Amino acid sequence: MDSIVVTGYGIKVPGALSKEEFRSILQKGTCTQSVLEGKGKKGASIIAGVIDDDFISMRERNYRKYPRSTRLALAATNDAVKMANLSYDPQRVGVIIGTSAGAILEIEEYSNVGLNLKKFPIHGVSLVDTHTLSATVSEHIGARGPTFTLTTGCTSSIDTMLLGKQLLRSGQIDACIVGGTDAPLGQWSINGFSKIRSLAFNTSIHQTGVPFSEDHHGLVLSEGAGICILEREEDAKNQNKTIYGHVRKVISRNEGKPMLKFDESGQEMLSVYKDTVKDYLPCYVNSQALGIETNDRIEAFVHQETFQSDVPITSIKGMIGHSFAAIGAIQLISALISIEHGFIPPTIKTRGKGFEELPIVLETKYQPVKVVSITTHGNSGNNACLLVTK
Repeated sequence: MDSIVVTGYGIKVPGALSKEEFRSILQKGTCTQSVLEGKGKKGASIIAGVIDDDFISMRERNYRKYPRSTRLALAATNDAVKMANLSYDPQRVGVIIGTSAGAILEIEEYSNVGLNLKKFPIHGVSLVDTHTLSATVSEHIGARGPTFTLTTGCTSSIDTMLLGKQLLRSGQIDACIVGGTDAPLGQWSINGFSKIRSLAFNTSIHQTGVPFSEDHHGLVLSEGAGICILEREEDAKNQNKTIYGHVRKVISRNEGKPMLKFDESGQEMLSVYKDTVKDYLPCYVNSQALGIETNDRIEAFVHQETFQSDVPITSIKGMIGHSFAAIGAIQLISALISIEHGFIPPTIKTRGKGFEELPIVLETKYQPVKVVSITTHGNSGNNACLLVTK
């Protein structure tokens, strides 16, 4: 089958709006999270990942009425398209973007006038139409190919790569813009994760969102967008493009569990991961671990069952937080940067208490990187893994 490669990408995360800034964060192990005052229960503070840019004006156009998550995706897409020097027939360019929270910020903003026709915004219907996201990205860059929006939760952006690979291999398109975006820092999301006891309140930045640690509690909600350009290897080589990585395998499955439930044994995730990696031995695992004990225990179980202590494992969540549907693409971009520059990013904040059996990378490790596996999973039992090679 045709090998599918990444020829460009764009990244928007807390503290980094470019490849160079993101590389610096990853190499230095910098935490870019912030304190949000008064957002938690009874006015408590929470820790969150905030991007300090509104992305209102792009390509001489005002996007003020568009959801923040869409604007993040547009900004990341601009960078990815430029990096890949994308120049195919518009009808041969696909767009597949994932999101979880969608336009939740804007829906909250207008919820008090939702039943008042006079005050209801003219663009209100588009705010609740999640497909506005990918359709806007297509229109923004002039693409006319198949366009889809995936809402499979925290696995969404990895799922976009699975579908993008199939469209490229079928010959329907010549390039596919894939990835994810989320801006979940509204009260709805915060209240929801507070209700299921997944957030910590009135704590310091370094005491929550700590991967692989039984001494800490809670995840860090974060804004973010990651967009990649996928092409067939032969086409990329014919155009003398830089190839940043080969997307060798993507596997995605659902466990068939009730809402808010998932397989706590880790067996379902183990099956997905082993089918993804097969005979490859990764240089390291870019893990989904985010500071929720059950989640991180599953990651540890899968790693031990597959590699014992032979393969290093790391998580970038301590630096930038967890950006829902965008996180898989962001992890992939992190892996592409480490492949290009020869280092494994560290897992910060933690000393691995309770996870001593795991070969966690606690300091930046400089070495050649040729193969990286990526894990993601989310509410209601979605599991998706990806293998990328040099």
